[in-house]
Order: sequence, then C-alpha cells, then structure tokens
Amino acid sequence: MKLRITLLATSMLVVTAVAQAQPVNGLYVGGGLGVNILNNVTPNSLTVGGTPRRFQGSTDGSAGWVGLGSIGYGFGNGFRAEVEGNYRTQTFGVNNLGVGNSFRDGRQSTYGVMVNALYDFDFGNSGIYPYLGAGVGYQMSALRGSVIGPGLNASFGGSRGDLGVQGIAGVAIPIGMPGLSMTAEYRFLARPQNDNNAITVNGVGGVFNTGSQYNHSFLVGLRYAFGTPTMVTSTAQQVIAAPAPAAARTYLVFFDWDRSDLSGRARQIIGEAASASTKIATTRIEVAGNADRSGTTQYNQALSQRRADMVAGELVRLGVAKQAIYVTANGETKPIVATADGVREPQNRNVEIVLK
Repeated sequence: MKLRITLLATSMLVVTAVAQAQPVNGLYVGGGLGVNILNNVTPNSLTVGGTPRRFQGSTDGSAGWVGLGSIGYGFGNGFRAEVEGNYRTQTFGVNNLGVGNSFRDGRQSTYGVMVNALYDFDFGNSGIYPYLGAGVGYQMSALRGSVIGPGLNASFGGSRGDLGVQGIAGVAIPIGMPGLSMTAEYRFLARPQNDNNAITVNGVGGVFNTGSQYNHSFLVGLRYAFGTPTMVTSTAQQVIAAPAPAAARTYLVFFDWDRSDLSGRARQIIGEAASASTKIATTRIEVAGNADRSGTTQYNQALSQRRADMVAGELVRLGVAKQAIYVTANGETKPIVATADGVREPQNRNVEIVLK
C-alpha cells in the first residue's frame, strides 16, 4: 500500500483534474440561469363577436430570462437521465397593426417539467465534457397583453398546457471541488400545438389562435455530482516532501472503465518507463494489472490480465527485452482506493510498472 501511495504522489498530480472529470456516476443536481428568446408569432385566426376577422400584425418578443433546476442520475458510461423544472418569461410588442401610434405590449410566461436523456462525450485527458441531449415533457404557457390606439382598445390573455420537446447542447468544465462543474448550454424548446386565447376588442369578446412557439435559451450554471472520489493531492504533496525510496522506479497507467486499450497519455507513461529502463540499472520490470470492483471477480481478473498484457506488449514494441518483463494480474485484490463491491473507481483501473 505504501508503494501505491508513493506512486499516487508522483503520478496523480498530472492526472488529478482529469480523474475529477470522470463521467457522472450516480446522483447529481444542477441549475442554470440565462437569456431566452421567443420566436415572433403571427396568430392563425381571430374571431370577435362570432365573426371571423383578419389579424394584421405579429408579435415581436424581446429577450427575456430563463431559469431551470434538475435532478438526475449518471450511469458512469456517459449516459445521464434527469428531470428538469423550468421557467421562461419575456415581454413582447405587436407590430404592423395599421392603427397609428398605439401602446401595444404583452408578456409571455412558460413553465413546466421535462424528462431529459443526455450523453457526455469523453475526449480523454481534456477534462472537459461536451454533451448532447433531448427531452419531452409538459409545458404551461400564459399569455397576456393589450393594444391601444386610434379606434382600438383590445386586451387578450389565456393559458394552456401542452406537450413540450427540446434539444440540448452544452459543455461541463470541472471547477474547484470534486464533483462540481460549471455548465454552459443552449436549449431549444418547442411547443408545437396551437393555443386559443381570449380577446376583447372595443368591449366585444372573442378568441384568437396562436401558432407554435419556439424558445432559444442560452444558460450558464452549476452541476454537482454526489459521491465523486476526493483526490488525495494533499497526501501526495506530503509524500513528495518525504525522502523518496531509491529501490525502484514506479509508474501507473490508467484505463477507462471496462477498457484495456491504451490512451495517448497511457502510451506516454509507458514510453517514460521504457526510456528509464535504459538509463538506470534494471534487471527486472514488473507489470501488474488491476481492476476496480464494478464487475465479477472472474471478469475483473481477466480484465486486469488484458491490461497488463497490453502494457507489456507496448514495452516490447518500444525496445524492452521481453524476457526482462514479469507480468501478473491482480484482478480487484490490490486497490489504491478501497471501495464496496460494484463501485466504479477510476484510480483502481490501472497497470503498475516497477523497474527493479
């Protein structure tokens, strides 16, 4: 265990930010605020006092604001599912009425609940996770306003709940503490159904029908994933300050969950180990594969063997004599971080290279 702590001190300082930016695995909460832009809407029909009328004009919305909160679950492989509550509001005017100088304004508010499915893209050591998603849910829309001008005094309003669908594109950037990320995203929310709203024109009641509504929302926010492992940076610094043992040179190669292929960073570390083996007195190179406890014992044993074989093969490709390499597979028996059975722990998915 002491050997692994020393190894953590020398290698985890490089990969701390990346390890903290692992795909969300478990419960998370999030929230965001931003700007919302509602499309211009031209009513489809207008009836006053039972008589169809021609509506001359269209709404012209100014930028409003949007706020949302969500609670969800990440499956550790990039996929997430969440429930979102949202609220959007903005003012608008009515253009081209042909009634001279007039006071014409209104307010549109939309709020509801959405169920979203999302996928986080893992670009290796970048520490940044772009994501895409889609959602469906129930959205309530409330509309009110008035138009006053020469020969015209009209007020209108109404509310209705309908199906809402949305698309999501964003990026999450880890900040400060494990599990905490800043998010920046765009959401397109559509209410494709038409709405009937009450209207009163010069004291006569009627109804007008508005078309589909499309919202373009730009938000920044925060997301916190519960249960994210706390990296042992402070412990690493303390160990670095202590005299380093000179008996061996040790390297750690990390792997993605349920993977045995080598990333660019993994190949770089193996290259450093291969280069060091030619510069110091080395008679034996130990390569030991390890796995976390997210699979069965038998599966993890085989997975750790595949990882060790991949690292040993890369060492041979880089010029290390095959007969100098001693390969073992520990399965899930020698973790850096102790966990319960079934837990995915990125620090335990590794191959340890020791030069002796």
